[in-house]
Amino acid sequence: MVVEDDATAELQLRPKKLNEFIGQTKVKENLAIALTAAKQRGEPLDHVLLYGPPGLGKTTLATIIANELGVDFQQTAGPAIQIKGDLTAILTNLGSKQVLFFDEVHRLQPQLEEILYSALEDYKLDIIIGQGPSARTHTMDVHPFTFVAATTRAGLLSAPLRSRFGLLLRLEFYTHDDLRVIVSRSAEILGIPIDGEGANEIAGRARGTPRIVNRLLRRVRDYAQVKGTGKIDRATAEAALKMLEVDQHGFDEIDRKLMLTIIEKYRGGPVGLSTLAAVLSEEQDAIEDIYEPFLIQIGFLDRTPRGRVATRLAYDYFGLPYNSRQNDLF
Repeated sequence: MVVEDDATAELQLRPKKLNEFIGQTKVKENLAIALTAAKQRGEPLDHVLLYGPPGLGKTTLATIIANELGVDFQQTAGPAIQIKGDLTAILTNLGSKQVLFFDEVHRLQPQLEEILYSALEDYKLDIIIGQGPSARTHTMDVHPFTFVAATTRAGLLSAPLRSRFGLLLRLEFYTHDDLRVIVSRSAEILGIPIDGEGANEIAGRARGTPRIVNRLLRRVRDYAQVKGTGKIDRATAEAALKMLEVDQHGFDEIDRKLMLTIIEKYRGGPVGLSTLAAVLSEEQDAIEDIYEPFLIQIGFLDRTPRGRVATRLAYDYFGLPYNSRQNDLF
């Protein structure tokens, strides 16, 4: 018996080719031209930096790049590389024109990042052998390859590393229409009966993020199977999402707690990130990378030099009187 977990299901739902990838029109157009040109010249694709909030398809696009080029794909992450020997081994074992994908590249240690520079620019590795006065440098060639890096914090990348990418592609939050198409496609792949209104309801609460829309689809499927007829319609989706405490904006408990903390405890702000993290018992990176981008995108939260500030939209959402004292901050 094979048990399907969320990670396996997510892999199953990922598109394999660029024409199957939904949304991100500008990114796809730029990537399609670069891929076609590289294939026509018989050269590796320029190094690619994919950046934007989590869950928008950076890893999926990296695998699509390898599939479109017809080359091998290797994946690692910045925090996983701790010593120079690990990075050297990865680079020297790459095949010709292979795609090397680095997730969370902003968390790569600075001394390891320096090893990448010559490898990315000249396809060479400078290895120091020995220590002290007797140390010498040995240069090794590596196969030409394509470095695809992903980050949610592009501002943390050093200028020398950023300058070595030929393609810098920003992924934006998805539109409601794109998410509805993704829900319908995912439901078809997973064999989940769903109608247009059910797909529409799930898409509207996914925070503009495909990873979230697919997760909600699987949870609503479970609810429909246990509490309903097995088919997802609007009523079933609404009931399931209510049980999951996901509201019409896609807010969950942490989103509401974050906003209410700013409004009620700190009179609308400004309040510092470290203070919010302490009150919510959340990591600062989690607040900055997961929760804040969407709240800022829909206009509920502002970042100011003095801290986070709740907007009038946030007050209206919770049915609270607006604190006009905020206007003095801008």
